[in-house]
Amino acid sequence: MIHWIIKRIEMVVKWAQNRLTKKQFIILSSILIGLTAGLAAILLKTFVHYIFLAATYEKLSDYRFLYLLLPMFGLFLTVLVVKKVLKNKLVKGLSQVHYAIAKKSSILPKNQTYDQVITSSITVGFGGSTGLEAPIVITGAALGSNYSRKYKLSSKERTLLLACGIAAGIGAAFNAPIAGVLFALEVLLLDLTISAFTPLIIASASGALISKVILNDEILLSFRMEHSFDYINVPFYVLLGILAGVVSVYHARMFIRVESLFHLNQGGRYKKVVLGGLALAALIFIFPSLFGEGYQSIKSLATQHPEVLLDSSLFQGFKSNEWFVLIFIGVLVFVKSIATGLTLGAGGNGGNFAPALFVGAYLGYFFSRVFNLIFQSELPVNNFTIVGMAGILSGLYHAPLTAIFLIAEITGGYTLMIPLMIVSSISFAISRYFDPYSMDLKNIAESGNALTSDRDKNVLSAINTADFIEKDYPLLSPNTSLGNLVKVVSNSTRNVFPVVDSQKRLLGLIWLDDIRDTMFKTEFYTSVKAQDLMVKPTELVLHNDPMDIVMHKFDDTGNWVLPVVDEGIYEGFISKSNVFSGYREKLKVSTIE
Repeated sequence: MIHWIIKRIEMVVKWAQNRLTKKQFIILSSILIGLTAGLAAILLKTFVHYIFLAATYEKLSDYRFLYLLLPMFGLFLTVLVVKKVLKNKLVKGLSQVHYAIAKKSSILPKNQTYDQVITSSITVGFGGSTGLEAPIVITGAALGSNYSRKYKLSSKERTLLLACGIAAGIGAAFNAPIAGVLFALEVLLLDLTISAFTPLIIASASGALISKVILNDEILLSFRMEHSFDYINVPFYVLLGILAGVVSVYHARMFIRVESLFHLNQGGRYKKVVLGGLALAALIFIFPSLFGEGYQSIKSLATQHPEVLLDSSLFQGFKSNEWFVLIFIGVLVFVKSIATGLTLGAGGNGGNFAPALFVGAYLGYFFSRVFNLIFQSELPVNNFTIVGMAGILSGLYHAPLTAIFLIAEITGGYTLMIPLMIVSSISFAISRYFDPYSMDLKNIAESGNALTSDRDKNVLSAINTADFIEKDYPLLSPNTSLGNLVKVVSNSTRNVFPVVDSQKRLLGLIWLDDIRDTMFKTEFYTSVKAQDLMVKPTELVLHNDPMDIVMHKFDDTGNWVLPVVDEGIYEGFISKSNVFSGYREKLKVSTIE
């Protein structure tokens, strides 16, 4: 039945494609992708929410040991599904989307349209201490990519619809359409014209709309404002921004360190599940709010009921001790990254979006409440809890605009716009100072396999150095006489000539400007050889050099042509003017209109 419905929808879409203009079809496609990505987000959020409720059902509190083992069970199921059902094809993390855009013309495999939903719902649903938003984003991206391939759209249109899927996923997950659009732009670092914004906005609005219709506030992360902004508190927001930046750097590095421990472990995948599951169970036994996404505990902090975080924990008897509760919350700021690293390293699937909001809320609450207790001040704890989320999100993802508007949308207004801007921008600046790239982008950006905020580098990374090697330069041996060299020059349009040995190893270069006077002295035609006239190249281009490195070599030498070698063997020359021509062509292609 479902297959029949899908076939009929595809027939209608194909019919529409044949009758609509290209722009009209893109608009229709953005709506369809927005609704589909929104439905995927709704399915995932709802499934995980009700598993969480079942796992934390009060009447099961006497069976706490089972509750603690649920994350391990979820990790085991995830690994089993990846191995048996998905045939080990699951790729985790947003880096794959960046790589697909930069190097694969925005093509994502079909299995990404469903494998992220399946695996992350099992991991988080059974208590894995991670988030659903990254899998939702990847699912939306895969939907947009594969839809474009189905209807044979161009690479630029595929990238646009991939971004539409991402925007819709975030818009649906938080009922925050503006944040969805900004997330797609900031995190993917796309180069869009104004006209390309329309499909992106429509897709995000479609995802948010269907989320608004189906999901309720119990599942969505939403807050009610209790205090308006007071300019007197600006210095405290500045301090919170600084703390958020430092904690963002700590969270990213600690998470990577913990997760990498499992990659270094030579044991089998099920051994990693047991080790990670037991460690996670121990942490959840001490800190119950580490179970799952943690959004319920964030709401408890925002409503200033932190004592509930100690329910069913070792420290339940200290609920009335406010200082103990605060220390408990402060420790959780630094433990969450460990729990998330354990979850993903042991085989689970998820992301750091929800952990970022978790850490930010706990940091904001801890910071403001400690000040109030020590200095008898009256900082609005609710506001600082909410703004703290934007600080960590901005620091981790290097996406300050997303953080600002996401929190503004989930709080239902723009009352806190000024403190949101202060905290997010400071956190972003500090985080970027220590880590130039966001956590998800770091490894592939450094290898040139992802788009970055450096637009020139993005375009150059899409240019293949090997495609610009010119191999028609006349070759000279070191014993070539000046007389023969003059004949070569007279029949060539080149101004540089490589001197190579019998193995084609590059020995040196003869520049026409350097020999212009000598070449007219006939008395030297037999006595002077090429080896007497050649000079060592000031710089060599290696066959596998990325184009941005090649351009740096051009700038450093001031030359317009450079020799290319592969392990010392001469291959040809690369011309700066040809690279500029290729740059202009790539710039046109990479701009989404």
